[in-house]
Amino acid sequence: MKKILVTPRSLTKDGDPALDLLTGEGFEIVFSNPGIMPQEGELIKLLPGCVGYLAGVEPITAAVLESAVDLKVISRNGTGINTIDLQAAQRLNIEILRAEGANARGVAELTLGLILSLIRSISFSDARLKRNMWERRKGLELGGRTLGLIGCGKIGQLVCRLALTFGMKVLAYDAFPNQKFSPSPDFRFADLEEVLAKSEIISFHCPEQPDGRPILDRNRVDCIKPGVYIVNTARASLIDEAAILDSLHDGRVAGLALDVFDCEPPDASLLLSDDRVIATPHIGGYTTESVSRATLAAVENLLKFFKGK
Repeated sequence: MKKILVTPRSLTKDGDPALDLLTGEGFEIVFSNPGIMPQEGELIKLLPGCVGYLAGVEPITAAVLESAVDLKVISRNGTGINTIDLQAAQRLNIEILRAEGANARGVAELTLGLILSLIRSISFSDARLKRNMWERRKGLELGGRTLGLIGCGKIGQLVCRLALTFGMKVLAYDAFPNQKFSPSPDFRFADLEEVLAKSEIISFHCPEQPDGRPILDRNRVDCIKPGVYIVNTARASLIDEAAILDSLHDGRVAGLALDVFDCEPPDASLLLSDDRVIATPHIGGYTTESVSRATLAAVENLLKFFKGK
């Protein structure tokens, strides 16, 4: 029986009815350790004998791919493939498939939740009150504020539409802007420098840069509007965390929300200990609906691949 490795934490822990489509087609499912992101050693142990791999966000190194002598295809339950050694996959003739847009709604709604939490100090207020401290920070209202989007694909467009319902104005930078997207007179595309300079809230929704360097580096931090709030639910590499930490200390950045990290779970850091920083454990696409859509899409991609073969 042909085997398929399944590693996303949401699936190894809770399963999903969509996986029955694989067993119904005669595949045997192999799970990694439940609820835990697999490391290189575990993957090297599990992948030999597997022809397919339904993958999460774990690093998939050249060593892992070279050990997978029977592997034909990797199907991600999301869009990001920056954790896969793509050169090694191409060299070994392993196809990479993505569940594009499946988690867009979940990420977009989390983004708005993080924005509201930042500008109203919800996390800060909750933590203080639970420690018997009555301490308040004056908040802001979203109406009339300018949201800057770095990346305006499926997720960015949903964030834009949600922001517009709050009466916000939206500026968006995208390397390949969809000029047909024009949801309101309060939205327009702009270059990166204008988005950074004019936005009161900045949210990232783009892939990792080809060279791995941050978009918001120390030089560009100097160009942002003082008192800006920053949200990153996309890729940890998009922002220079050391530069942001310095900007939190000098007040140029008023607050930061992170749902993605270079290492997950992240190590302790000065950034995470700052009470102006909100951190969530990569939950953007971790909703009942998003997990269901992404799993079904990833499974269907596998079945189409093998039926096509």
